[in-house]
Amino acid sequence: MSGNTFEVSPVGYVRRDGARTYLEILESFVPALKQMEHFSHVYVFWWFSALQDDDSRATLQVRAPYENAPLSGVFGVRAPTRPNPIGMTSAEVLSVDHQRGIVEIVNIDAFSGTPILDIKPHIPVDDRVRDARTPEWMAGWPEWVPA
Repeated sequence: MSGNTFEVSPVGYVRRDGARTYLEILESFVPALKQMEHFSHVYVFWWFSALQDDDSRATLQVRAPYENAPLSGVFGVRAPTRPNPIGMTSAEVLSVDHQRGIVEIVNIDAFSGTPILDIKPHIPVDDRVRDARTPEWMAGWPEWVPA
């Protein structure tokens, strides 16, 4: 069963310059950065542009690349192969340059040149989950990603 088709366009691109990682926002979207510098973290939604072929988009089950990971549906893992190749990263904001449309972040798990679909601020009251549950095979994972 096929649903509606939606069109999305990038609002910017991930860029890497040596040790620096930043979000380069297209000129027409620079006004959308207003007040962003007041947030410590944002969620960056991006397009897995390297994996949008028919086979990748038809993949519904994968084995996550971690020890003891069972075969899982793509909605239960953050695999890049999925029906709609959308990635999401929580990123720490280092600076916002409103003149150039540049948001420097600590890091992102996307390649340089990756299209950015959207950016949303981290708002603790909305984004915090009390008593979150994960599968047993994730029990050995650290609570925080090393900086």
